[in-house]
Amino acid sequence: MHISPKLRQSAQEKKPTFSFEFFPPKTAQGVQNLYDRMDRMHAFGPTFIDVTWGAGGRLSHLTCEMVKVAQSVYGLETCMHLTCTDMPKSKIDEALKEAYNAGCTNILALRGDPPREKEKWTAVSGGFRYAKDLIKYIKDTYGDHFDIGVAGYPEGCDDHRDQELLIEHLKEKIDAGGTFVVTQMFYNADIFIDWVKKCRAVGIDVPIVPGIMPIQTHAAFLRRAQWTQCDVPDHWTKALEPVKNDDAAVREVGKGLIAELCRKLMDAGIYHLHFYTMNLAQSTKMVLDELEIMPHAESPLEKPLPWRQSLGLNRRDENVRPIFWRNRNRSYIARTQDWDEFPNGRWGDSRSPAYGELDRYGIGLKGTNEQNRKIWGHPTKLRDVCDLFSGYIQGKVASLPWSESPISSEADVLTADLVDLNKRGLFTVNSQPPVDGAKSNHPVYGWGPRNGYVYQKAYLEVLVCPELIAELITRIEREPEITYFAVNDEGDLKTNSEPDSGPNALTWGVFPGKEIVQPTIVETVSFLAWKDEFFRLGHDWSSCYDNDDPGRYLIAGMMKDWYLVNIVHNDFRRERGIFPLFDGLEVPGLDESLTITSDVLEQYAKTRRTSMTNGTNGTNGHSSPNGTQTPVKPEVNGLKN
Repeated sequence: MHISPKLRQSAQEKKPTFSFEFFPPKTAQGVQNLYDRMDRMHAFGPTFIDVTWGAGGRLSHLTCEMVKVAQSVYGLETCMHLTCTDMPKSKIDEALKEAYNAGCTNILALRGDPPREKEKWTAVSGGFRYAKDLIKYIKDTYGDHFDIGVAGYPEGCDDHRDQELLIEHLKEKIDAGGTFVVTQMFYNADIFIDWVKKCRAVGIDVPIVPGIMPIQTHAAFLRRAQWTQCDVPDHWTKALEPVKNDDAAVREVGKGLIAELCRKLMDAGIYHLHFYTMNLAQSTKMVLDELEIMPHAESPLEKPLPWRQSLGLNRRDENVRPIFWRNRNRSYIARTQDWDEFPNGRWGDSRSPAYGELDRYGIGLKGTNEQNRKIWGHPTKLRDVCDLFSGYIQGKVASLPWSESPISSEADVLTADLVDLNKRGLFTVNSQPPVDGAKSNHPVYGWGPRNGYVYQKAYLEVLVCPELIAELITRIEREPEITYFAVNDEGDLKTNSEPDSGPNALTWGVFPGKEIVQPTIVETVSFLAWKDEFFRLGHDWSSCYDNDDPGRYLIAGMMKDWYLVNIVHNDFRRERGIFPLFDGLEVPGLDESLTITSDVLEQYAKTRRTSMTNGTNGTNGHSSPNGTQTPVKPEVNGLKN
């Protein structure tokens, strides 16, 4: 979706909105950390984000990859910076094609900085000399697919200080096809407001977005002000000087100064704010909190569907997903990214083995073995695993191998039951409580258009030891309103669903003027695809431990013998319909420590042979599709004429 209509809407409604800029980090771990931060900052409610482009397009594949992930995985409307400095036309074409294929519809077209080893900018043979030439080329090649932003300089740029000449250049870029302006950072609101008036006077009528740089440290504040040669009001200097050696105090004072700047802009009719985050969240969040313009409990961020929508190419209308990937959104996007279409409306039979191969998409644990051991400890007996899972349910553990984020507030009403199960060795992986007609704006369960009602069935996904699986299934099959699937790593599937049964809707919504929407399902094919991923992740977890660590063999043994069971109670009015099935069940030997013997080693070797046969090779990591994450030069805010 284009950015400029959203900016115009914000101005018309006089409703403050905001956006964030990020730059490609220097390391693979930095990339993963930034993705996690993007995911968290989605909850702040930005209208869009943008991702900068390294000087000369250095390692531009990382910018393109970040745009793809932000759009497709995290559902963030994304604008990709694109510079023409030292860029051959072939590289421009490649970048535009990747942006198009990622579902990105917004480009910030820039001349850019010269590469670090060059003092002056020179046009590459066959390339583009100015941003306006790049804009014209994008328009000629892609028509109106891309909304094209351009750079503005309220106080001049490093190679031009003539404000009037720069406004002429800005008008040329707008006339060439630019549809919105993002400005260089500044700290003096009066200078910016006066500059906007001059732009309007020469006929620049597109939205103008101010670039706001939150204050992280005093040294960084001075360095960026000097780099951009922007004016710093005297009272800012007087406020920051006394606390310059205390970073926390600098952020606190800086929060007030930046908020003051933003309020002056909004009083002047500038309602959209663009924050140069420097890939950090705290200072930006402090300003947004001070301005009171973020979603809050009484007015949460609207959710079109109960799961995070992807904005990837051809996915914007996707409205049905299996529940199994609820806590692994990125994995689901990766494994379905080659689908030509997605189940919509009244879906029927599931699509078949279209879920991608695990190895092809690098499905595995995030982080290093050391990082994962720090989170999940060194279990030597099943009781340690009980404590780990119980800690996750209680919010004391940040993640599990199958859940990349902390547990959601939706599970709060289930906490006591879930903790009880996990303490008895029945390890819960996924769950949801029944909901009988909650308003669509409910802060926890709500989703969809206003004035609607949402419903959901109770659901539980649990790992069950072989000693208890027969008894559990016997109990389930006595309950006509319960359906289930159970499978182990070798693919021994047990279920009471009919062979030709279609998907079972777990959530649905009823909204004025619309058909019933059924966005979350359980069905056979997707469960078997999830089964492969589930046990693969379990084997990855075991591989986090050294050869002489009991945890390696304890987890591997569970993955070899235990069953993954999902249970649906189809009466959504029953509050505790599932949990009585487990009354009196407890895994034997919870407190028995594992001793590494020859039998244990043989069992582990057999487990690995089985997992290799099933395509679960135990690797982990988070490399890009080409297997690398290479450093890039970060931009401060990426704006060059």
